Amino acid sequence: MTSGDASSGAPGAEASGAEPLAPSDADLLRAHVEGDPRAFAELVSRHRDRLWAVALRTVGDREEAADAVQDALLSAFRGAARFRGDSAVTTWLHRIVVNASLDRIRRRQAHPTVPLPDGSHSADRPSGVEPAAPAQDHDVALVVREALAGLPAEQRAAIVLVDVQGYPVAEAAEMLGVAEGTIKSRCARGRARMALTLGHLRGAPEPPAAGGDSSHAAGGNRAATETVPSGSAAQKPQPTTHQRRDQR
Repeated sequence: MTSGDASSGAPGAEASGAEPLAPSDADLLRAHVEGDPRAFAELVSRHRDRLWAVALRTVGDREEAADAVQDALLSAFRGAARFRGDSAVTTWLHRIVVNASLDRIRRRQAHPTVPLPDGSHSADRPSGVEPAAPAQDHDVALVVREALAGLPAEQRAAIVLVDVQGYPVAEAAEMLGVAEGTIKSRCARGRARMALTLGHLRGAPEPPAAGGDSSHAAGGNRAATETVPSGSAAQKPQPTTHQRRDQR
């Protein structure tokens, strides 16, 4: 029995006063295709925040992200009848939003503009105002955002879905329409590039691994210090070759 069947009423549910189950995403999409004017709006209201978050972190610009979400939802609204049901409705919606976001990135790269320093514009975020953060945390967030924005679009989309939004690799692969191995490879390359960019954010150097690494590091430091004279040897000038000849 599907969730839609369950929502049609289990035996005795109405008599017992139990509330009917909410329609599933598939039920809402089907109702929209059949002409229900409120079904698509309810579907969007369930997933709008996550769709917005994916678009914002993928594009890195509020105005562009808002346009990407609008384009994606309009495409989903018009193309709902073509949904075959071979994936979850949320996966289908995310795929459309990610594709719209990548289109925005490619369009912006083809016609570059000068964004505001923090990538913000006058468009409001649908889910409300971001909470205030300490200045240091805000600066770090900006640096991380810039590092993410510096990734190639495909790597950025994979990182956003897997590392930021927490989707499983298999689901992210389905959203982007690629193999799971491709998602893993894009994430690995993206993480490596971000690690190089964000290396200066580490508060202290990582402790050396156990074994020969620490002794090697200590030996290297010791060798470096031994090349610098200290004490009286550093203060007393050494005779030159001509001076030694004269002393003879």
